[in-house]
Amino acid sequence: MNFFNLPDLGEGLQEAQIIECFTHKGDNVQQDDILLSVETAKAIVDLPSPQDGIIEHIYGQPGDIIQVGDPLIEFVTPASAKPDTGTVVGVVNESDTVITEPAIAVHYASPMNSKATPAVRALATRLKVDLTMVKPSGSNNTITANDIKRVAKMIKESGAMVPLKGTRRTMALTLNQAHREVVAVTINDDADIAAWHNKGDITLRLIKAIAIACKAEPALNAWYDNHAVARILHEKIDLGIAVDTEHGLFVPVLNHIESRDSNDLRNTLDTLKEAVKTRSIALEKIRGHTITLSNFGTFSGRYANPVIVPPTVAIIGAGKTRPQVVHIANQFESHMILPLSLTFDHRAVTGGEATRFLTVLLNELERTE
Repeated sequence: MNFFNLPDLGEGLQEAQIIECFTHKGDNVQQDDILLSVETAKAIVDLPSPQDGIIEHIYGQPGDIIQVGDPLIEFVTPASAKPDTGTVVGVVNESDTVITEPAIAVHYASPMNSKATPAVRALATRLKVDLTMVKPSGSNNTITANDIKRVAKMIKESGAMVPLKGTRRTMALTLNQAHREVVAVTINDDADIAAWHNKGDITLRLIKAIAIACKAEPALNAWYDNHAVARILHEKIDLGIAVDTEHGLFVPVLNHIESRDSNDLRNTLDTLKEAVKTRSIALEKIRGHTITLSNFGTFSGRYANPVIVPPTVAIIGAGKTRPQVVHIANQFESHMILPLSLTFDHRAVTGGEATRFLTVLLNELERTE
């Protein structure tokens, strides 16, 4: 028998969620036939068969999360194929034997091994509690009967827990990592954009201003290595732009914003957003950014504490524009104001570097269009 394990799909990704299976037990497949599609790191990938053979077993169903290296498909050749003898489920005998199974703990950022005795597993089945949603409290990471009862009570009182999957799961794990690692500081200020001849394309103005600010203060266009306690200052500026979707947050990347004109940037940005919307965006288009922009003001809100995703060290948040009375040359005028929030990782960026970056950003946004 041969096994097809979940391959490494790049960028150190450790898991994938099965989206759709295209084969069934007993199917005779040829090499390069598509076996199933999986979602990982916000992209959907079709997995082809590595060989000819008959499907003996599929390890997982749509919605299941599989770790890299875990078996997905078991093959047999026609000569060695054996009929399925089936299984019989009878009475669950009590036992102190502990069975280990992979599980994803809700309160942790990475997979862990939970353990439960057959009696506890039977209790979970009777109370309709998914073991992968239970945080173990017993010794040696063992799920106890009280753990099952606690979760069952919570479900009864508040409704069934729905595990995050796909993009939302990736987002949750990534932000959990950011919360653990990054020493985040946020500073806020306002850009007076009254000098613009018209409102214009705020996103493009922000992109251009970020490029100029990065050139003036390169410390914010950088990656920080937590283990090496070292940073990489980038010459190119690859801007990740946060895009909200019903599936969760995507961050497509605009490469080399420092050397592209406005029409090129706008056309590329529109193409990326459409690819995100249709879930057709390529993996290389959602990774490798060196600094991030969150234009949350298109919805609502003035200021925020945007979250930095390692290894980047800075993210700019743009709030909702508003009219505001300002004092100019001994008189009061109504000007349009663009609120800004800059979060930076204080391990890699000093306060002086951050404020100098913000000063350049403000000056560039406030100049005449």
